[in-house]
Amino acid sequence: MNNKGKLGEIAAAEYLRRKKYKLVDVNYTSRFGEIDLIVKNRKYICFVEVKQRSVNSIATPAEFVTPSKQRRISTTASMYLANNPTKLQPRFDVVEIYTEDNEIKFIKHLENAFNLV
Repeated sequence: MNNKGKLGEIAAAEYLRRKKYKLVDVNYTSRFGEIDLIVKNRKYICFVEVKQRSVNSIATPAEFVTPSKQRRISTTASMYLANNPTKLQPRFDVVEIYTEDNEIKFIKHLENAFNLV
């Protein structure tokens, strides 16, 4: 992963922490794929894809989380849950990071951005 991606993930983790989420894991990988962040709150365990794009991008960062990427995240999340049982409700979120001149301009948290596929 490049430094920009790593900085985006750190910014996303900090943003979610301020929203009262607790960081559970970072860059969880299985043979099916990777989940950028796993966070939880009182009700949900959230599998978070962090996407960073320029404010001038033709599409939103979430639009780059393709159906095949969603399937990989979903399958990887299933593997995680099989090894780490929880009573929390699983949810798939996307954190969009908008940048301009290599500087973060704003962050948007899309809760329940997609469902199990």
